This record gives sequence, C-alpha cells and structure tokens, in this order.
Amino acid sequence: MSQETDTTRTTIEPRPFVKMHGLGNDFVIFDGRMDRFDLSGDGVRYVADRKRGIGCDQVITLWPSDVADAFMRIQNADGSEVAACGNATRCVADLLMQEAGTNAVTIETLAGLLKATREGAFIRVDMGPPRLDWQAIPLAREMDTTTLDFTFGPLNQPVAVNMGNPHVVFFVDNVDDVPLSEFGPEIEYDPLFPERANVSIVENRGGGELRLRVWERGAGITQACGSAACAAVVAASLRGLVERRARIELDGGFLTLEWDTNDHVLMTGAVSYVFAGHVFSPYSLEGSFDQEAD
Repeated sequence: MSQETDTTRTTIEPRPFVKMHGLGNDFVIFDGRMDRFDLSGDGVRYVADRKRGIGCDQVITLWPSDVADAFMRIQNADGSEVAACGNATRCVADLLMQEAGTNAVTIETLAGLLKATREGAFIRVDMGPPRLDWQAIPLAREMDTTTLDFTFGPLNQPVAVNMGNPHVVFFVDNVDDVPLSEFGPEIEYDPLFPERANVSIVENRGGGELRLRVWERGAGITQACGSAACAAVVAASLRGLVERRARIELDGGFLTLEWDTNDHVLMTGAVSYVFAGHVFSPYSLEGSFDQEAD
C-alpha cells in the first residue's frame, strides 16, 4: 500500500452512527441534520456489508426538514434508494422522541409525511393510505391490482399494493413450503414491475392473525418489513380474510396493523437499540476511492 494512499485515507473523518432494528430488520442510522451529507452507493454497500462493514438491511440518513422533525433518507443494502420503510420509521421516531422528550413526531420521507406516536412500549406509525391503481404500483400494463394476472410456479393471482414502495402479496397455505429465496429475486425483477417489487407470501391463520415472509427489493429476505405488513393487511382485507385489522407474525416477531376508516394504515410495533459507534469508511461521501493494491 502506498504512503500516498495511506495519507488520503486518514483525511476521512470517522462518522458516528446508531444501529437499531425493528423485529430483526436492521438499520445503520446516520445523523446529517447539522452536517448534511450524501452517502454514495459505494458507501452504503460498504456500511451494509456484514463482513467488511457494520452490516444492515438499510442505511438511514437524517436530514433537516422545513415541514417535519427530520427528513429520513432510506437506502437499501445494494445502494438503491426507496421512499418508505415502516420499521425504520419506528426506529427513527423513537430516536427523535427521546431526543426531544416528546411522545409524537413527524418524519418527512419521499413517500410523504409520516406521523408517529409512542404507545406504551411500542411505536405507532401512520403509514398513510395504500395506493391500488395499477399506475401507482406501478405495473407495466393495466390490470386489476386486487387479482393480478400473474403466476410464478405455484404462486398466482397476487394483490399489488403501493405503500410508498411497490408490493406484490401472494396468499399461500403454508409460507414455509415456499422457496422464497429462489422465487423472490425472480419476481422482484419481473418485467411486470418496472420499479421492481417487494415480494410477500402470506398465510391466513384465522382469527385475525396472518403469517408473513418477505423478500425485500434491494435487500433480500429480511426478518421483518413494516411496509410489507401494511400491504399484507390491505391485501387480506380486500380478499375478505381479515376485517381491516390483523396481528401479523414475521420472521422477527409481531406487528399490529389496522386499515382505518380514514383509509390510512396504522402500524404498531417494537424497536430495539443494538449499539452506537463510529465508522471509518474507505469510501467518500461524494464517491469512492480506488481500492488499494497489496
């Protein structure tokens, strides 16, 4: 390694972060409200790498907002940017509430303003109304989003819902019988979904309880996905399986969902703190440095 490369590397300031998770869906959160910065795609992939970086499903950067307590930028582990993330919203809401000493905050996202409140040991987020028009998902062609003309292996006739990001929801008899790691990436990139799709498989257990597993666009199989849980309660309600409310079990735990009479989906669940620290990345915030040779 050259001395010049060493000198260049040491000019990069370590960046403080907090790591949190919502039911195992984990995030590295950077605070850029006083020192706004744009984490590059290379930087996101480095931070999210579970071998070489910190490891997470999504990287979250907080920016200042003129209309909310903070703006939340969401980048998937592959570096792509998304508009909404329910579990991350709960985590950020808890951070902001503790900081301000309040029980309610508003978070600005690319999907709009999300209001969150503290409900005992849990955080409730108003994820807004679902969008069901085929162009809002979006789909590549017009079709009924409550029963898509789409089949992949044993999966068929899903419901498509946009909850700030596109979701396709399949109902199955047993989620454990579906090879989600095989089907997920194929469906995510199907031409029917021009902006790709989050892929959910849902099992109706009766009594208002659903079992959900998720392949997240840009992240793969995750322990939980809040926006997917929102899409699942909407899809199950449209199919008459639940009455606009459900307790949903994901791989990482339970969320309570309600599609209220104002057409908003309310999500309630826990958040967890993992650790805080500083990351010294070989990638700049504006782009990436060349990798050194041995």
